[in-house]
Amino acid sequence: MIPKFDEYKKQFDIKSDDLIKPGLDAIEEALASVLNPERDLRIIHVAGTNGKGSTIAVMEAVLQAHGFETGVFSSPAIVDVHDQIRINGKPIRHEELEYVFEEMEAAGLSGMLTDFELLTVAAFLAFRNAGPDYVLLETGMGGRFDSTNVVTPLVSIITSIALDHIGFLGDTVAKIAEHKAGIIKPYTPVVIGELPEEAKEVVLAEAKMKKSLVRAYGENFTMEQGETEKFRGMSTFEIPVRHMKGPHQAINHAVALEALSLAGVPLKQDKVTEAITNVALPFRFHKIAENVYIDGAHNPAAAHMLVRTIEEQFPGENVDWVVGMLNTKDYAETLKILAPLANSFAFVDFPHEQAAKAEDLQVVCPIEASRVISYKEVNLKCSQKHIKVVVGSLYLLSSLMRQ
Repeated sequence: MIPKFDEYKKQFDIKSDDLIKPGLDAIEEALASVLNPERDLRIIHVAGTNGKGSTIAVMEAVLQAHGFETGVFSSPAIVDVHDQIRINGKPIRHEELEYVFEEMEAAGLSGMLTDFELLTVAAFLAFRNAGPDYVLLETGMGGRFDSTNVVTPLVSIITSIALDHIGFLGDTVAKIAEHKAGIIKPYTPVVIGELPEEAKEVVLAEAKMKKSLVRAYGENFTMEQGETEKFRGMSTFEIPVRHMKGPHQAINHAVALEALSLAGVPLKQDKVTEAITNVALPFRFHKIAENVYIDGAHNPAAAHMLVRTIEEQFPGENVDWVVGMLNTKDYAETLKILAPLANSFAFVDFPHEQAAKAEDLQVVCPIEASRVISYKEVNLKCSQKHIKVVVGSLYLLSSLMRQ
């Protein structure tokens, strides 16, 4: 479900399936018919269970601070399909996306692809038309068989690996790592965040087979804590103020800086400071009103990071949680992780075909102070007594922000 995407499909009579069909044959054929725009781009390719969006946001901000033009392809949509394709930090304009659809219509792509594959082709065409200096490309799901995995990037990034999408990617960290490691290309360097040992072994084995240099957080580069954070890697930078809070964001920032260095970007201290002081990303512990935050923690690993962030920023505080999640996620374990900080839980239904029922969430809630509220009852204006955090599916958060 990609908001406003169907409007373009209808306007140009292009059909695609609203399904997930892992594999690259269809998109490779489609890209060949539009003269392979992905081959004209300087790409940094990013996979990972969590942290992809934040890492890309940091790279985007740092590149722009240095005067480079950027293209970003990310998912899911924050407001609608336009913000999934960003050019110089701004959502693609209506007329630009119309032109791309004209190109795809002329190439006869109707009926060949899934929605996400079609959007991936659209992104590559948009970037070829715009001609940015660098493209930051986020995988949709997994890596090896994801439709973005048709590129030869300057650098590959694997931010993190944890259990998620187990119906498609497998039920162990090692199996999921096999998918993420699939973005590593021969003789192309890869930067990895803090990975579980069993996942790291899989990634290192893939990199060895592909003869790819690996730069690992905690070994080859790090973000040192102190009165002033200090990044140490291929270059060294002081980080006086980091706008995006939380210990996990320190790792994401370090991964971003190391990847840019590996890509050959000439980074300068003052521009790095400027970018990191100001960079923000919607739905990542995003303050929207006094004492009200939203966060897209939709699996146990992300919930752990959110709890650590709140404990760091608001030690001793209790939280009124408002939660909506997809039924494909491990919501019972996620709630268990959030519960120690809870003053209360409110569970909400939201418009998505895979949304878990609020009543089902309440059944597995670890504390008694819980209730079910309607979608219209979610109040994002303010919170009087406790910190309020609306958490869970990005589809919930984006739909609330569109209200």
